[in-house]
Amino acid sequence: MFAMVLAIGLLVDDAIVVVENVERIMSEEGLTPREATRKSMGQIQGALVGIAMVLSAVFVPMAFFGGTTGAIYRQFSITIVAAMVLSVLVAMILTPALCATLLKPLKKGEHHGQKGFFAWFNQMFNRNAERYEKGVAKILHRSLRWIVIYVLLLGGMVFLFLRLPTSFLPLEDRGMFTTSVQLPSGSTQQQTLKVVEQIEKYYFTHEKDNIMSVFCHRWFWPWG
Repeated sequence: MFAMVLAIGLLVDDAIVVVENVERIMSEEGLTPREATRKSMGQIQGALVGIAMVLSAVFVPMAFFGGTTGAIYRQFSITIVAAMVLSVLVAMILTPALCATLLKPLKKGEHHGQKGFFAWFNQMFNRNAERYEKGVAKILHRSLRWIVIYVLLLGGMVFLFLRLPTSFLPLEDRGMFTTSVQLPSGSTQQQTLKVVEQIEKYYFTHEKDNIMSVFCHRWFWPWG
């Protein structure tokens, strides 16, 4: 279920890319939906396959983990990869057919949704895209400075990653604690019971506000 939640974005992203590129070609070049779809797939087909290969390289190895880790993540990995492969197949087979069949022809320079909210959204998006391009151009003119900043940030991330404690499963506060007492070899059962009673009395006397109950258990080590 968790893998399906994460895969929702993968299931629609590839199809959205195909539809948007087809509409862009129709608007910029005035081609029919069929011609624009054919040209669009020639442009982005390699990118779709590349995305699928990259994601597979990330998640497929998780299916071959051994032990408890593999048992937990195997189904997760298989679900993600299967959803991603189906998404790419739909984007390369079904979506182009739907674009060529259902999209309405556009005149050169025309866009769908030129009025109301869509017009405002497209305007704001194009404005922000231009700002982003200008910002990237400025960074490229001072590439050495930004490379140094990137290396420093990367070094800081590595330092913090090495310093932070890690564990396979995080410890949880279950509202209980354990006290273990081991008597010397040769101690009798009566001596053990006496010590256990002293510990129980201590908790009920000095820690009565912090505990609700005390459970005592006796066991014997096989080696003495």
